[in-house]
Amino acid sequence: MSIVPEPVETTNPDGVDYGWVMQVTFLLTILVGVPIVALLSTLVDLPSWGARAEFAVRVGAPIWLVTSLAVFAYAKRTQE
Repeated sequence: MSIVPEPVETTNPDGVDYGWVMQVTFLLTILVGVPIVALLSTLVDLPSWGARAEFAVRVGAPIWLVTSLAVFAYAKRTQE
C-alpha cells in the first residue's frame, strides 16, 4: 500500500502544445493588447459604458487573433 499519490494526469503532446499556446496568448494579449486598446480609446469619443465595451471588443479581437497566430507559429517553428 503506497501513501504517495499518483499524478492525476500528465501530458506529452506529439505536436504543438495547445495548452501552452492558449496560456501564452492570454498573457501576451493582456500585456500588449490592454495598452494598445487604452491608447486607441483616447482617440475616440466613448460616451457610455456600452460604447466603451463595444470598442474594447472591436479593437481587442483582432489583437487577440494576431497574437494567437503569432504564438502558434512560434510554437510550431520551435517544435520542429
